[in-house]
Amino acid sequence: MSPRTPHNKISGGRLLSSRTPPSANRAAAIFRLAAVNVGRMQTALGAFYRRLAYRVGKAKAVTATARKLAILVYRCLRYGLAYVDPGADAYNHQQRQRVVRTLTQRAATLGFQLVNRATGEVLEGAVS
Repeated sequence: MSPRTPHNKISGGRLLSSRTPPSANRAAAIFRLAAVNVGRMQTALGAFYRRLAYRVGKAKAVTATARKLAILVYRCLRYGLAYVDPGADAYNHQQRQRVVRTLTQRAATLGFQLVNRATGEVLEGAVS
């Protein structure tokens, strides 16, 4: 198997598992190392890493965060983007709004409404 082929385990035409093939690229190794360290910081990327690590595991979270870092570095170099980190709290707040909006829409399609347990108010389509 060549080093560029995907590592897909397929049985009966169905994808059972897949993984990113190993890479000898030094930049990829540096981005993965940076991703692990970013996971310990109180930044938006750190919050992204921690959320993903909890959900899909640390190995996939490292790969995803490394990819996100690589995209940010590319945009900084190519387009002169000045990256300003919004912080972990801003990321978590944005993620919470996304989840509440999705739940509100899902409840509406099923004929229900969401109620805030702390205040007792009914949550409408807009999230405050």
